[in-house]
Amino acid sequence: MQPLLFLLIFVLFQEDEAGKIIGGREARPNSHPYMAFLLIQSPEGLSACGGFLVREDFVLTAGHCFGSSINVTLGAHNIRRQEGTQQHITVLRAIRHPDYNPPPVIQNDIMLLQGDSGGPLVCNNVAQGIVSYGSSSGNPPAVFTRIQSFMPWIKRTMRRLSSRY
Repeated sequence: MQPLLFLLIFVLFQEDEAGKIIGGREARPNSHPYMAFLLIQSPEGLSACGGFLVREDFVLTAGHCFGSSINVTLGAHNIRRQEGTQQHITVLRAIRHPDYNPPPVIQNDIMLLQGDSGGPLVCNNVAQGIVSYGSSSGNPPAVFTRIQSFMPWIKRTMRRLSSRY
């Protein structure tokens, strides 16, 4: 399924924009404990992505956030500081959607990360999308993968992998 195009603001880490919030405001500390920060090691170097906890042992993120090593941090308000609320999760397995296509096509840009039980599942808000790509300036357009379209795959994959342990 093609990623869904929304005209929303999208922030990529840029030298001059790093740490800035574009079109929004800083969240109250620890108000979104299900949000995940991903640090990815790949042959191209280090990169960062976001994701969120969908169960105590699964994080949902974009398929292009794949790497040889993925470190997940939950409970961070400021990722540049060590905070007592942070939890570091060991990723046991990264499972891209079976029909994932990399750039320049970018289709089915969604991935589940299976880790150890890193903490409670707290999802009062409803997740709608995973950022696929957008303008590095933070201006529209931005492209998001619609999570709802992948719910059968997400549930099937989590069920299959959970039965192995």
